[in-house]
Amino acid sequence: MDDAHIVNEETSLLPAAKRRSKPNPLPWLQISIILLLQVCEPIAALSIYPYINQLISELDITGGDERKVGYYAGLVESLFFATEAITVLQWSRISDHVGRKPILLIGLMGLSLSMISFGLSRTFLTLILSRCLCGLLNGNIGVMKSVMGELTDSTNRAEGFSLMPVVWATGATLGPLMGGTLSKPHERFPNLFGGSFWKEYPYLLPCLATSSLVIVAFFITLIFFKETIPKKNHRRKTTISEDGVILDGPIPAEDQPLPLRKLLVYPVVISVSNYMTLAFLNISLNALMPLFFAMPVTIGGLGFDPPTIGYIMGAYGSFTGLFQAFFFAKIIHYLGERRIFVWGMLTFLPIFMIFPMMSQYAQNFGVTPVIYTMIGIMLALMAFMDMAFGCIFMFITASAPNKRSLGATNGLSQTTVSIARAIGPAMSTSLFSLSVQRNLLGGYAVYAILFGLSCLAMILAVQLPQEMWEEADDHICHETL
Repeated sequence: MDDAHIVNEETSLLPAAKRRSKPNPLPWLQISIILLLQVCEPIAALSIYPYINQLISELDITGGDERKVGYYAGLVESLFFATEAITVLQWSRISDHVGRKPILLIGLMGLSLSMISFGLSRTFLTLILSRCLCGLLNGNIGVMKSVMGELTDSTNRAEGFSLMPVVWATGATLGPLMGGTLSKPHERFPNLFGGSFWKEYPYLLPCLATSSLVIVAFFITLIFFKETIPKKNHRRKTTISEDGVILDGPIPAEDQPLPLRKLLVYPVVISVSNYMTLAFLNISLNALMPLFFAMPVTIGGLGFDPPTIGYIMGAYGSFTGLFQAFFFAKIIHYLGERRIFVWGMLTFLPIFMIFPMMSQYAQNFGVTPVIYTMIGIMLALMAFMDMAFGCIFMFITASAPNKRSLGATNGLSQTTVSIARAIGPAMSTSLFSLSVQRNLLGGYAVYAILFGLSCLAMILAVQLPQEMWEEADDHICHETL
């Protein structure tokens, strides 16, 4: 009777636990540190964008041919993601064994040194080496997502991951602003930076500002961040046998970090594949949009000047951040992760349709308020699309075969995404030039190709399950220090 009573008691409690909807409180101090590290990433990556083309021109790399500037600038921008793809998986797998904190600190130090090196570069080779150093030492992107997954659970993960796109949008707004404002300080602030040193290194100040922020983040992480991976020799596993006896022993092999080949299970593969397609289309769009805005109306663009483009991009970053902050978690709880992800991917279709519509209208009627209305619609669609990132982060976190393989899972996802982000900008901008030069589909072939790729991405998106991948059941066993 006692045994039967125990079984009945357990079977009545477990469903109740499953139905629990009240979110657990978030560990705000630890999450705040991760968000600080997160904001450093886009600031460092995007702060060079306002001046990279001018820097390339001043280094006389192109031999005076301004048409080649975009090629060299694109190479500098893509090399970060290309080199990151080589090492990010290894950094993430190492973090599964030695802990998250050491890898985060190494990444921050590498980011700081690479930015200073970039600001001091006076040759194209040193520019390349600086960006490669940044990519090779930067394992933080995957590790930060692993930490966020470890600091949250199924009851509060939407709230936790909703903050990451907000912080990224903040950094994406601040980075270009810092780069554009602080470059050539001897011209903008001659009373403070009038010496010959700043004339010799006109782009060092924005790099120093970024590096200083990263150093502050380094010491905050060093002092206040608590490791989320327990030490191996302190880890024990507690289980309850069928007769109610508590068993305590070392963690079995199946709960240890898994080798790469065992990570390639269906939930991981389908989640990572969707993340890759989302990142590819997103980076292709982000590279294409400023090019489209800058090109003359006669060749299919809108002819905007750099300040106007900066205002549009800044408005997009600000709007996306606010939208994510106030609505992401609520929308996820109401509609679910899969539905929002699929709808987010679906927005690429009208976005790529708006480009040729704007081009045709501008050629026929000029740049009127109608154009700005279409830009506003496009930016609103992009803000909704950005919610797909938070959703797929949660799918990837839940897809990990076990918690000790979360770092490797995120590293695998970041590797594939880095490859996609290295290819996307060069492909989309090259297709734009090719479409215009050869008048392919009236100069709009680039949008047709990206529209077709978006349709293929939808086929992959609907393969995600209606419900989140089932995570390890904490009711069966738990780990203690």
